[in-house]
Amino acid sequence: MTKRLVITLLAGLFSCIALKAQYRDDQFKRDAFSQTYADSTEKAASDSSQLFSFSEFFGGLAHKRKAQLKTLTMGSTIIIGGNQIYNKQYWKLPIIYGGIGAGIYGGIRCNVLYQQTGDTKYQTYSALSYAGAGLVWWGSLMDGAVQYQKDKYPVPAKSTVYSLLLPGMGQIYNGEFWKVPLYWGLLAGSVHFWVDNNVQYQRWKWIHNQATAEGVEERPPQSAETAKYYRDVYRRYRDYSILATALVYLIQVIDANVFAYMQNFEVSDDISMKLEPAAIPLEYASSPAVGVSIGLRF
Repeated sequence: MTKRLVITLLAGLFSCIALKAQYRDDQFKRDAFSQTYADSTEKAASDSSQLFSFSEFFGGLAHKRKAQLKTLTMGSTIIIGGNQIYNKQYWKLPIIYGGIGAGIYGGIRCNVLYQQTGDTKYQTYSALSYAGAGLVWWGSLMDGAVQYQKDKYPVPAKSTVYSLLLPGMGQIYNGEFWKVPLYWGLLAGSVHFWVDNNVQYQRWKWIHNQATAEGVEERPPQSAETAKYYRDVYRRYRDYSILATALVYLIQVIDANVFAYMQNFEVSDDISMKLEPAAIPLEYASSPAVGVSIGLRF
């Protein structure tokens, strides 16, 4: 019985040598699969470079070299209008600087009036003015990403910048519209619990302060211990909500980047399999042994 089993195993082992795929042997020495992207080889190489390059940014502004979108966006957060200069849309610069300048001036002016008069409407006007300046700054970054060179397939850098500036826009750029309600729903829910838990936290914090303060004639009906318990609970829930909001935001950015890369992902039509005998190294076995090596190409 043992002899028959050994003969059968040896016959199966040596028959593996004859099993080959319909393609040449040298094809198995290549990668298991191949993929191509929309970007060229030069562009793909530059994507793996350092996060930010001053020479690339300023060289792009001087139109002496090509600059990546990530470099332009990061540089334009400080040097406002850099994207527009790179895109040669100089007429937008007065609009951007004028809008930001007007917002900052209005914020400072209204804040001075609030300090002088004590009227809370000026405080509101000041906050709105600063928000308007920030909105113009944000719009300049978004405009730079939109006007950046267009390609046949989604550019991962564009998709990432879109998602950073406006959650869900990267998915729209990739053509995955069904994901937008999902991410917006998760963000809206996280922000809702963030605000609600913060309101409750501030409420119980005030009650605790009133219950423990000295010289307070009318104290709240809740005890200091109860107020402290609920204050800590809602503060913890608020922190969890902030973490959930940041996590959803980060996931949608990663999603936009990854699926932009996958838009032009191709699996080779060269699907094949190869079986051949192989010796198992001693470091992986207690004694010399032989086995079968299976090579897959797809």
